[in-house]
Amino acid sequence: MMLTAAAAASIAVGAAACGSSGSGPAASSTPKTSAPAAAGSSSASTASAPFGPGCSAVPASGAGSFTGMSTAPVATAASANPALSTLVAAVKAAGLADTLNSASNITVFAPDNAAFAKIPAATLKAVLANKAELTKILTYHVTSGRLTPAQLATGTPVKTLEGSTVTPAKMGSTYEVNKSQVVCGNVQTSNATVYIISTVMMPPAS
Repeated sequence: MMLTAAAAASIAVGAAACGSSGSGPAASSTPKTSAPAAAGSSSASTASAPFGPGCSAVPASGAGSFTGMSTAPVATAASANPALSTLVAAVKAAGLADTLNSASNITVFAPDNAAFAKIPAATLKAVLANKAELTKILTYHVTSGRLTPAQLATGTPVKTLEGSTVTPAKMGSTYEVNKSQVVCGNVQTSNATVYIISTVMMPPAS
């Protein structure tokens, strides 16, 4: 499906700011984000540090660091993170960068480069060339509102901007979305909470 005006409007729906309730895994080795809670938000503070084994790959300083990403809108922030370069290329191919950057308070489940590497090269090339299909897949990874780790742990299905739902869960100390592991969660940008995941999620067939 092509991104309609209605879809673009829905992507900008505001919601609560993200924060950990303290139930997430410890991440003492990763720097703490300084992103402030979004204005007018009603959820927990975003002060908790990002968590997960993939956080060690995030640069310690500069635009791609947690502090650097917290000051930029989500598509711009992702472009500074080397682990998300394939996702950034896909977002640009779909023409969604400006839409994501201008959205207000969203959650992005961001597949890392290793997630895209699981897709056969020919299949990935075909998807990147099909703007309608690519838009459908990418908007399946975005929800309205900043979801906290505590909200993910409840296992409550969440509606995506594509229109279908994804199901988060917490298995022991590991967070998942549609059984895709969160490798670095609770990453803050100026307009989004990002959970970097290990697999590209495919929306249900129409």
